[in-house]
Amino acid sequence: MSFNEDSTNNGWGASESTNDPPAGGAWGVGDMQDALGESEEPKPGPPPLPFEHLEAPKHEWVEPTQYNYTEDSSVEWDGNARVYHWDGVEGDVGPEYPELEAQIFGKPEDRSKPGEQFDKIAQIEVQQEGMTRIVPIKTFETAGLHPIMLKNVQLCGYKTPTPIQRYCLPAIKMGHDVIAIAQTGSGKTAAYLLPILNHLMGKAKKLAAPRPSPEDILGDYTPVRAEPLVVIVVPTRELAIQIFMEARKFCYRTMLRPGVAYGGGPLRDQIHQLGKGCDILIASPGRLIDLMERPNVLTLRRVKYMVLDEADEMLASDWEEELDKILSGGEQEEGNIKYMLFSATFPAAVRNLAKTHLAESHVRIRVGRIGSTHENIKQDIIWVDHTAKRQAIVDLIFTLEPGRTIIFVNSKRAADELDDHLFQKKMPVTSMHSDRTQREREDAMRAFRTGKAPILVTTGVSARGIDVKNIRHVINYDLPSVDHGGITEYTHRIGRTGRIGNRGTAFSFYTERDEPLAELLAFTLLEMKQDVPDFLQQYVPEGYDADTKKLKFEPDSDECEEEPAGGSGDAWGASDDAPAGDSWGGGGEPSAAGANNGTWGASDDASGGNTFGGGGDSFGGGAAVASW
Repeated sequence: MSFNEDSTNNGWGASESTNDPPAGGAWGVGDMQDALGESEEPKPGPPPLPFEHLEAPKHEWVEPTQYNYTEDSSVEWDGNARVYHWDGVEGDVGPEYPELEAQIFGKPEDRSKPGEQFDKIAQIEVQQEGMTRIVPIKTFETAGLHPIMLKNVQLCGYKTPTPIQRYCLPAIKMGHDVIAIAQTGSGKTAAYLLPILNHLMGKAKKLAAPRPSPEDILGDYTPVRAEPLVVIVVPTRELAIQIFMEARKFCYRTMLRPGVAYGGGPLRDQIHQLGKGCDILIASPGRLIDLMERPNVLTLRRVKYMVLDEADEMLASDWEEELDKILSGGEQEEGNIKYMLFSATFPAAVRNLAKTHLAESHVRIRVGRIGSTHENIKQDIIWVDHTAKRQAIVDLIFTLEPGRTIIFVNSKRAADELDDHLFQKKMPVTSMHSDRTQREREDAMRAFRTGKAPILVTTGVSARGIDVKNIRHVINYDLPSVDHGGITEYTHRIGRTGRIGNRGTAFSFYTERDEPLAELLAFTLLEMKQDVPDFLQQYVPEGYDADTKKLKFEPDSDECEEEPAGGSGDAWGASDDAPAGDSWGGGGEPSAAGANNGTWGASDDASGGNTFGGGGDSFGGGAAVASW
């Protein structure tokens, strides 16, 4: 396979066929516009190139490694990773196991650390709605955690709870069903794992199903049927493995045994692992349905907690029928399960799922604006002619200091071609997309996490939920199209960096083909106090003075879908006779500041105007928001 190297290009903004600027300084005046005729008002010229063309990296990267595609019976599967297995007769915790502890938590210097900008994350506004007010925790030490669970939190390197954790830990501890809408990189996984596992710790012997002893597992034993107490459903294989790895940490020295099941992985191995006993099952929808249809392998009759992580993504991927079967198709006693929905957006499909399965007294928590990002990610939008992208990506990488870098493209073919192109440039690169075998996907992620291949070229399959420490850069080689994710997909992609208070940088190549995304892209930059490049200045609202209310995100999105005129009572929190609106709680006139409307604000001293019930366009705007 060979590629054009764009060797005639001196700059990113010029086409391959010429080094001269376009006539009149207008953008994109190439073959297509010549055929269609010039626009009536010429666009401003492209901005100056951000840096020079380079023939070699400025800094030293690790050596690239050729991937071995040969079959190997000794291949490592992440789902077979060792877990702490304790089935003692006395007490509710097991002894320390230094060797396994080092393997699960890693070296102290490699553990999670809040970044220098954690205070910006901690200050993000949190809003809650429901019949019960949740008093947030301040520290993990005051969260009522079991001493062993608190020790596991410390071993993970967690110092201060994130906003979503501050509210979810007490809400789940109080026994509420929970809907949490939080930004990517906000610590959602620990927000539900910690309180759920902490609650089950002392009850494992009473609630958990029988399983082989550790001594039996070392020899011959009869596999048991898996009867998990917790089921966590996620949309992607990589996210399932990632949450399993986190569950291994929090289950250390408890009687709770985690397990994972996902499509593409070896079914036989997964059934073998479940046969050792499973209290916490993390699974993708398809593989979970498959196992549910094997009653000798899995039953959900003991389930106490059901968690849907990235619920919006699963519903957008046509998993609605499967999710209904998972949520209601087990042998559980009605009302005996606590449901948790965690998501970054809140479309109508998620609302409908919640109304069907969650208790009426559930708690809703929102961190920041739905679908937003945060200021710790420096966003740099760069105009690049689409014919010059391949040279531009090389110049950009050659300029960067070595560090984990994710490059997003929009197609599997583009991922393969760009991977090959960068490898030919002697860069330590790997790639991943949905057509790769599961072994190749796991090998790619392992090489990326360990730094063996610190550059990962991938499609949107890696845009959600993937949490790899110290990702310094995200590059949108292709910006997502408005028909395939749009600004929400963009937010998820750049959210792979700048996590838990650390800084990160997101570069995005913008071409004339990305114009449908331009307005929302400009709004996102304004909201996060980023510089708006000249070619996006035309989309800045007139008279904008840092008033984010002037930024209208996704005006046609069903995140704020209106009910039919007159209201049907289906709007969240709307009474039967309440007028419909564009908020969670239906419509109606704004509540009076400080009015007792059944909602709770972000802080103790918040006025009613700033709470979920504070206005017609806010969460719960309407007097009867506490009831459906």
